[in-house]
Amino acid sequence: MRFAWLVARRYLRSPYKPAVLRLVTVFSVVGIAAGVATLVIALAMNTGFRLTIQDRLLGVSAHVNLLRPGAEGIENYRALAERLSHVDDVKSVAPAIYLTVLLSGTGRARGVVIKGIDPKLEERTDEALRHIVAGAADFTPDADGFDSIVVGHLMAEELGIHIGDYVTLTSPEGRLTPYGMVPRSRRFRVTGVFNSGFYDYDANWAFATLSAAQNLAGVGNVASVLEFRIHDVNRAVEAARAIGAAAGPGFTTTTWQDENRALFRALHLEKLVTALFIGLITFVAGLNILVVLAMTVTDRAKDIAVLMSLGAFRPQVRNIFMLQGLTVGVIGTITGLIAGYTLSWAAGTYHLIPLDPQVYSVPYLPFHSSPLDGVWIAGVAIAISVAATLIPARAASRILPVDILRYE
Repeated sequence: MRFAWLVARRYLRSPYKPAVLRLVTVFSVVGIAAGVATLVIALAMNTGFRLTIQDRLLGVSAHVNLLRPGAEGIENYRALAERLSHVDDVKSVAPAIYLTVLLSGTGRARGVVIKGIDPKLEERTDEALRHIVAGAADFTPDADGFDSIVVGHLMAEELGIHIGDYVTLTSPEGRLTPYGMVPRSRRFRVTGVFNSGFYDYDANWAFATLSAAQNLAGVGNVASVLEFRIHDVNRAVEAARAIGAAAGPGFTTTTWQDENRALFRALHLEKLVTALFIGLITFVAGLNILVVLAMTVTDRAKDIAVLMSLGAFRPQVRNIFMLQGLTVGVIGTITGLIAGYTLSWAAGTYHLIPLDPQVYSVPYLPFHSSPLDGVWIAGVAIAISVAATLIPARAASRILPVDILRYE
């Protein structure tokens, strides 16, 4: 092997080989480096986007939801929450009620989602209420008895809402009067503005107390859902089974994965398609290696014949060209990995690529480089490089010295 490596290295560094051969060799290295770097950056982008969306979703939504389908709600929700808080892997439990209402104020109106909460429980689990950018997460009624509400900052900007303003919430759940069904309306005072960093929540969500949301919905002391946070979000399915079993019949559970299955399935499919199509760049670069070695075999046919006539074995000749192609592949792969991880780090750290949060839910393109991705990308690139050497190396080992040197 030392002999084969010595000859392969001399062939790569030889100043006497044709200029076109040197140019194609450089193109081979650049092609592999470009393919590897592009794949590293694309996968870092996909992984970063998925993890950022996941983190922001989990910051403002429950890991496991417990519901009672076909009923008005969960009546004994406080006692049930206390009992289920002792289930293994459960970190916290909070009751909630959701309403889609019409919010009007400052001369404008739009539909929003109101989440009725227990403020003491919710502030410990929901990150949206930990990111108050104006006012405070204060749900105490004012001197006139009006309940308080906390809105998203994008909603506040769109509707021109400020701290201390009063808004009217109108629920489609009406009440029966002598004049027929009349929508329920209540006035609220805006006491806080939050910025969760997730567009859908900041533009469409608001928080009120559980009792205020119950009055607006016209229901009794019930919760529509019990929201669970667990210690390991990746074990949400197992935790949901345990919670459902402890809750008893009549209840059903959903996980954050169920609620966002289509989104994460699309991101996973995008990652697979990206890897396949960008991987074709590395495959094309492997064909360049095949061309380089084929040209080298033709150019060095006399040298090969001399080596074989002096006693070099066919496996040694084959190894010369396999090592030559492997060297090109390794140099290109290492260069591509360095470039890919460096660019991914810079783009992720300095937020070099802005996005429209109304479309992508995040204001910039996040990058998260995985070492495991680098390992399999390097393995595939080197495997392609080695595969590209097989045909030229086999052709070189089958050269007959007598046919080459007969007329020399």
